[in-house]
Amino acid sequence: MNDNKLNAQGVDESTFLANYDMTAFDRPSVTVDMLLLTVDEIKSENIRKLPEKTLKILLIQRNEHPYLGQWAIPGGFVRMNESLDQAAYRELSEETGVDNVYLEQLYTFGAVNRDPRGRIISSAYMSLVDMHQITTKAGTDASDAKWFDIRYNVVNHTVKSESNQSVETKEIEIELNHENIQLKAVVKVVKSVSGKHVTFERKLFSSDQLAFDHGVIIQTGLERLRSKANQSDIVFQLMPELFTLTELQKTYEVILGQSLLKANFRRKIAKYVEETDEIVQDKGHRPSKLFKYKPYMEE
Repeated sequence: MNDNKLNAQGVDESTFLANYDMTAFDRPSVTVDMLLLTVDEIKSENIRKLPEKTLKILLIQRNEHPYLGQWAIPGGFVRMNESLDQAAYRELSEETGVDNVYLEQLYTFGAVNRDPRGRIISSAYMSLVDMHQITTKAGTDASDAKWFDIRYNVVNHTVKSESNQSVETKEIEIELNHENIQLKAVVKVVKSVSGKHVTFERKLFSSDQLAFDHGVIIQTGLERLRSKANQSDIVFQLMPELFTLTELQKTYEVILGQSLLKANFRRKIAKYVEETDEIVQDKGHRPSKLFKYKPYMEE
């Protein structure tokens, strides 16, 4: 601190802090929300066909107003004596029973009217997890916790260009399903480009049984996941210690939402995998070589 320096009023830092009025500015509340994503196999009776994959998200059913009974991303308020990270892990454990996953900050959501309780800013986190390695249970602030299948569709896409300006608009429909429970949200994403200046705006167009602006948070997380899957080794957090290249490709495909050419895919991920001496023999399929993740550092 600069105790010996005086400001324009001739006050040193210690005196300034001792007399500082914390009520001089509005103090919005801060929450944390956790986006936990995983990939699972879709059960099939056709043993000769390799199982397809599905992308899933962990949601809790709210046990309190607002949005009582609706589904939401796990989260809660940050206490005055804890960091954002500490709050994220505490809330995740309290609401879902999960406490052994890696979280990374996704984005800060601060739309003025995003929460009907008042001015509340949320720092969202994202994590990829192996759902078979963790046990979930509804905690003190939730009545239930379940994994939902994700369906992500662009239902409307327009681009308007004029001179050195352009506006790209997408309406994205997100469907979340667990057995007979179906949730929906439509998010409008507007990308504006003026010269070198680029801005993004995301708004919740509609939401059905999904609380707050969590449709926007989910859309942002899926967009970030797709970007990171193309540029990093993040997808390997979802893989077991040993896996086939076909299993790995199917995991990438369900995350990216598109089919990949086998040869191109294997060239791209070659630096991240190492062949082992083991093979897997599943009923109805030819033996396949097993690979393991190999950390790669750019030189």
